[in-house]
Amino acid sequence: MAIKTVWIEEGCILCNACESESPDVFLVTDSTCVIKGSVREDGQEDENRNAKSPLKAALQASLEAGIKSAAAACPVEVIKCE
Repeated sequence: MAIKTVWIEEGCILCNACESESPDVFLVTDSTCVIKGSVREDGQEDENRNAKSPLKAALQASLEAGIKSAAAACPVEVIKCE
């Protein structure tokens, strides 16, 4: 079953591991990491912590491996998904 939602909890240390693993989904900024609006149903670009906007249905399966790799590479374990 594909990942439907991904978000970033508080505590990102800006290590860039997530963007290196899955640049289509994650963007590291000067202050945090965000989920790109281009992959979210709501089109917003933020941590997706509150909205928990789903990934676009057509992209879910193709993004799953990268999201799992990014979550595994995160040294502070702030990438969450369901």
